[in-house]
Amino acid sequence: MISQTVEYALRAVVTIAQHDGQPCTARQISAATEVPAPYLSKLMQGLVRGGLVRSRRGLHGGFVLTRDPQQLTLWEVVDAVEPFQRIHACPLGIQSHAGTLCPLHRSLDNVMATVEKLFREMTVADMLGKPGSVSPLCEARKLISLSPGTRRDPTDRTSPIP
Repeated sequence: MISQTVEYALRAVVTIAQHDGQPCTARQISAATEVPAPYLSKLMQGLVRGGLVRSRRGLHGGFVLTRDPQQLTLWEVVDAVEPFQRIHACPLGIQSHAGTLCPLHRSLDNVMATVEKLFREMTVADMLGKPGSVSPLCEARKLISLSPGTRRDPTDRTSPIP
């Protein structure tokens, strides 16, 4: 029911919100969210066009939210990248269904209405986690540089980073 595009957009917006107004580069967002960079670039354009994100070029540039995460709803993020389509008329064009939905399509639309309601009620701030709970998305990955004579398996995430 929720497309990969929508999930990627929600991941990106939550990641930006985690940075408390500090710009996030596309590279940082891509790494934190595991969204492929070319796909993220296109996605970020949609968020900018939707007025949810602003981009700054140059040194110390990146993406920032245009509104406080407590005011920005998940619905607005979804609507910016992939507007939700409710079922208002028979998708099959059946004449006898004109003016009313069959039980199947009425049920599907009811589910979609519930999802829409929840997205309209939830803010990006709600996704940032509460003290003592797990952090949203993945934990920040530290960039490491190996000094001469130090070896570490880059796939081993259990050993301490030198």
